[in-house]
Formats: sequence, structure tokens, C-alpha cells
Amino acid sequence: MKNNNEMYTESNSKKFLLVLYSYHHHNTEKIAKVFAEVLGAEIKTPKQIIPENIQDYDLVGFGSGIYGFKHHKTILNLADRLPQVEGKKAFIFSTSGARMGSGMVKITSKFHDELREKLLSKGYIIVDEFNCKGFNTNGPLKFVGGLNRGRPNARDLKNAEEFAWNIKRDLIEI
Repeated sequence: MKNNNEMYTESNSKKFLLVLYSYHHHNTEKIAKVFAEVLGAEIKTPKQIIPENIQDYDLVGFGSGIYGFKHHKTILNLADRLPQVEGKKAFIFSTSGARMGSGMVKITSKFHDELREKLLSKGYIIVDEFNCKGFNTNGPLKFVGGLNRGRPNARDLKNAEEFAWNIKRDLIEI
């Protein structure tokens, strides 16, 4: 096992990228900023990405809010344009009105399916996935003050921090 100085030095030589689309309440952006701080990652929007340049990164996170039970179309369209890779590591993240798991597994576990399938078909290895609740005022929810007010909250951000540290540790130990 590497000590903290060795892990810090080794992680500084790795390049991390977060591809993010977050606009409504910036829920997913809040999570991405936590990831970026832990990983020392750049955050870019899909429009800022030149697909071939993703090869320059050791790990790429792809995330957005969930719209109609899937990631935003700009993230999905970018995934379609990515070149074929061999064993490039990636992770998927999102915020949503309903959280993946905890009683709604059959419905919400599908949130990442389309993006996951696109990335796998391009040769990516999905190392992990993250989802938490986000404040949602879409459609009729706006008339009742929304769903999940105050989310992501401090606990969600702490979970995001732990998630990022686990990914960093696992990537460095490999």
C-alpha cells in the first residue's frame, strides 16, 4: 500500500476530466465541483470537448441531470461522437428527482443505462457510478414548490467527496 505522499505524487501525474452538463438548478455542477476538488480535474461542457482529445486523460467522468430517465442529450450526443478506445477508464454521475436505488431500483437504476451502453460500446471501462437527489421543479412540480428542495445537501456532497476519494485511490493503486 502506498503512503499518502506517494499517492499524492502519483495522482499529480494523472489527468482527470469531468464532462458536465448542468443548467436548471446546477445540482450536478455542485457534485462535479466536489469531484474536481478531490481529483484535481478539469470541468468542461460537451461543447468544449474535442472528442479525440479525451485520449489525453487517464480518467473521464461524464455527468448531467437526469431528463426523461436519462442523461441530457448533449452528453449522449458527445458519447456518440467519441472515438473508439481500448480500456479508457470512465465514471458516470448524475443528479435526479429520484435517487438510484432505495426502493425504486427497477425504475431509477436505468438512469445511466443509455450513457453506460454508449461508453461501453466505445471501449470504455466504467469504474463506478454516482447519483444523488437534486432539486427538481420540472413540469407540474414547479406548481407545488418542487421536489427535493435543498438537494444536493451537505450529506450528498460528503458522499460525492468519498466517492471521488475511492475512485482516486483505486485508480492510483491499479
